Amino acid sequence: MTSEQKQKRILFIINPVSGIGRQKKVERLVGGLLDPERFHTGVAYTDAPGNATEISRKAALDGYDIVVAVGGDGTVNETASGLVGTDTALAIVPAGSGNGLARHLNIPMNLKRAIRMIGTGKIEKIDTATINDQLFVNVAGVGFDASVAKKFAVAGKRGFSTYFKITAGSYKNYKPKQYTLIIDGKTYKRRALLVSFANSSQFGNNTSINPSASVSDGYIDVCIVGKVPEWKTIFLAPLLFLKRFDRTRYVEIIRGKEVTLIRKKGKSIHLDGDPMIMGKELSIKINPLSLNVVVP
Repeated sequence: MTSEQKQKRILFIINPVSGIGRQKKVERLVGGLLDPERFHTGVAYTDAPGNATEISRKAALDGYDIVVAVGGDGTVNETASGLVGTDTALAIVPAGSGNGLARHLNIPMNLKRAIRMIGTGKIEKIDTATINDQLFVNVAGVGFDASVAKKFAVAGKRGFSTYFKITAGSYKNYKPKQYTLIIDGKTYKRRALLVSFANSSQFGNNTSINPSASVSDGYIDVCIVGKVPEWKTIFLAPLLFLKRFDRTRYVEIIRGKEVTLIRKKGKSIHLDGDPMIMGKELSIKINPLSLNVVVP
């Protein structure tokens, strides 16, 4: 067997507009951080929504061992969409605003450490999920967080500070909505600020509503969140970062494998932080151990 045949082939997919610009450093770092005798590396840049899925799908067909999503949860989503059900593994170099899945998987936030980890890490299988047949790997949802995601997508600046300003500015006037949920055949009617369908424990920026969630348990965590009175938010918001918000009376978590959500009218949802419009009825399903991922 030749040296070339022994090399693992890695393709880095870089979203040049995600996050706050850290991804621009990645291409020049790759060559110095991954042993060229062990790894043959290439780089591709996305230039339109959905482009990462096309690139990763072709890379899997071409026999790449690893495809690296360089960006935020949206870039991870698109890249994973082309790799689900294949032997090619997803790796993540976090360069987005929230980096939820990367944080859940304990992938380093430091660019150099994240790239080095690709060469030293192991491959594990994780669950993915779909909402009306659209893939998500971290979290999808309806309600307030979907409304915020829609506004964040068109904001002039990225990053946590912009997200926080939009959230704080929208919270007071947002009214909870009525939802009907059918979870593994059992019906629940709830009025909620938001309903999130979580594969991982991370909602981005190291916040968590469901800290005990697992990406390999074959379940979706349905997180039903009520509206906290505005005067209480200053006291309860820190619990999101302390992984204790799920202990409050404002959170209900129900685990399931198949979920149907029915709402009064079709409007915004988010898939791994990226907004889109869907109808009144949503079907959410888990796809157990359907994606190979490089982890520390």
